[in-house]
Amino acid sequence: MDEHVTPTRRLANLDAIRGVGVLGIFFLNIYFMGNSFYGYAPHAAQPVSDITIELLSNFFLEGRFFSLFAMLFGAGMLIQFQKYQSQLAQPSSLKHLKQQKWRLYWLILFGIIHGIFIFPGDILLSYGVSGLLAFKYRNLDADALIRQAKWFIFMSLIPITLISLTPDDQVYLRDSTLFMEQLSAWTGSYSEQLMLHLTMFGYMILVIPLTLMWFIAGLMLIGMALYKRNVFSQGLDSKLLKQCLFWALVLSLIDSALSFSGMARLVALSDVVLLLSAIACALVYIHIICLVCNNSPQRLSALQNVGKLAFSLYILQSIVGIILLRYLAPEWQQQLDRAGYMSIAIIYTMVQLLLAHWYLRYFKQGPLEKLWRYLVLKRG
Repeated sequence: MDEHVTPTRRLANLDAIRGVGVLGIFFLNIYFMGNSFYGYAPHAAQPVSDITIELLSNFFLEGRFFSLFAMLFGAGMLIQFQKYQSQLAQPSSLKHLKQQKWRLYWLILFGIIHGIFIFPGDILLSYGVSGLLAFKYRNLDADALIRQAKWFIFMSLIPITLISLTPDDQVYLRDSTLFMEQLSAWTGSYSEQLMLHLTMFGYMILVIPLTLMWFIAGLMLIGMALYKRNVFSQGLDSKLLKQCLFWALVLSLIDSALSFSGMARLVALSDVVLLLSAIACALVYIHIICLVCNNSPQRLSALQNVGKLAFSLYILQSIVGIILLRYLAPEWQQQLDRAGYMSIAIIYTMVQLLLAHWYLRYFKQGPLEKLWRYLVLKRG
């Protein structure tokens, strides 16, 4: 396919994909809104519903939206960069470079605030740091971007695997001593929770340069390559689609087999396989959304509305989830099975769809999107 050189009108497909990404992320983050370190506490004898939902999650949810969003972020950086270039009278000016970098600097700051004061499972900081790395490769052609992305992802998987295999003798099951200690800590006063946030944030600062920065940057480079090949307009070609479907299925099967093996080291390795299956599945999702939406503002309009408010809705998800599971109904951490958490996610998904539809009837831009743009333009 021909490489995409200059952006034209706003791609409806991107808004729809972004909408799916931000809604999907909540289905996974909800498990960590109560206990942000260990997440969902399984039963010693898992109910059938938990096993079923976990299996479905292995195939369709886990890591998929994280990967999708990172690819979209990479494409978005390239689109924004080309937009700045087209608006400048002197394309050689460094102004567009400074603006793009300040977009990432501000995102890092938002991530720090979000990670420390609201939800330590933040992705904004990682995206901002990874974006600074990925942005340096924006001028490569699509094939070169893919090659570089493979190296980044490969380099990240080595330390990720080593960290995953680090022995952990603590037993985290429903009603275990560790679970009860964690429940007390995460539902304590805000000052106690803040100390836990700071501890997790410190851990993330150490981990990001070793692992996440390279992995996410690799995904962003894939997103740039997809944009240059017009995949966000036309979808994947048939050969690549078949390859993605094959690897998504095979790797998801391997991931599920490892995660239910009952052997600690194999369960740890399943997390690594998951990252690879998520990439293939995310590409399939992108293809399906592009075909269905077909770049029409009228198709998947509800998802497009959410996509236009993705930043604001992502932060709101954290606020709502934490208020619910740490303050209003902390006992749900003991009572809810996976089906209960999924029910919360489904209900709040409907709320977000309605909220986005209502908000965009009166406003053109989300509050945080507007603030981010203002800060970038003011600084640039």
